[in-house]
Amino acid sequence: MTRIRFTAEDFARVRFAARPAPLAELNAAFMMLFSGGGKLLHGRWRRRVLRSLPDAVAPLADLVPGGDPPRFLDVLGETPAEGLDLMEAAPAELVRSELERIYAGRPSPRWIRELHAGEKGAGRVLRRAQQTAYETVVAPVWPLVQDLHRAEFTRHALTVAEHGIGAALEALVPGTRLRDGVWEWPTTLPASPGGREIRLSGRGLVLLPTFHWTGRPLVQDRPDRPVVVAYAAGPGLPLTPDLAPGTEESLATVLGRTRLELLRALTAPHTTTSLARRLGVSNATASAHASALRGAGLITTARAGRAVAHRRTALGDLLLAPVAGARLQPRPESDAP
Repeated sequence: MTRIRFTAEDFARVRFAARPAPLAELNAAFMMLFSGGGKLLHGRWRRRVLRSLPDAVAPLADLVPGGDPPRFLDVLGETPAEGLDLMEAAPAELVRSELERIYAGRPSPRWIRELHAGEKGAGRVLRRAQQTAYETVVAPVWPLVQDLHRAEFTRHALTVAEHGIGAALEALVPGTRLRDGVWEWPTTLPASPGGREIRLSGRGLVLLPTFHWTGRPLVQDRPDRPVVVAYAAGPGLPLTPDLAPGTEESLATVLGRTRLELLRALTAPHTTTSLARRLGVSNATASAHASALRGAGLITTARAGRAVAHRRTALGDLLLAPVAGARLQPRPESDAP
């Protein structure tokens, strides 16, 4: 089992990654590429990707033997350049120890031995391979990854607002459980007989959805940094550039149809009564949905005389931006008092 131990202080330091991480998504894709698991569609995706990979990407296959990549590839930069810089800045002792771990008892390619020795030429080989792989595999679907990340963030925020962080962790990653301050799940990676145990000790926890991975959560645990849990999100199907991002149906799946309609109605401020009338629901139902959206940071509510007025936040506007039919338009007259 993988176990992450929380204190009361640690629960207050759980956060959702504000944006997807290009290199983390790339590493998830390559783990899927070389793991041999997944559905039939993954097999087709693998064949298509492998046919398209330039020769410059070949060194990456040397870094993922057995589907378990070295930890110095696990970086969170919000742009490819930032991620590559963070990878290059990995401590030399971490690079050496991870290469020794994945090549324990087996011969290694020459460039791996040079990387182990800290030679700059090997570092340039790795950076070029990562950059080329990103441009080939991830860049074509990056707009879709961004939209999926935004929807996943909203799903998490709504669950936290309604049920609290404990329920949100279990809902976010099916197959995990939180009991007595310990978040745990089975793991298939090599571990000691007692499993892998991680103490947050005030460092914080970052939740990062990945959309090219279908396996167990991947944990980044490096000293003096927040622990990162990268988990499989979405339907687990390979991403392709022709998938339509930001469709109304996908957003309705995350928010629920009534909440999506409520959010879309707030092109101008509305009272609870006017929202209920517009949506065809009771005032109590409209108020409950507004409360959930407010807890997720998608709307604000302020008193206006004897009533309250609900307004969409900038985050709510951003969430709706990719949805067909939700383009910027003149705001109608408000019916708020």
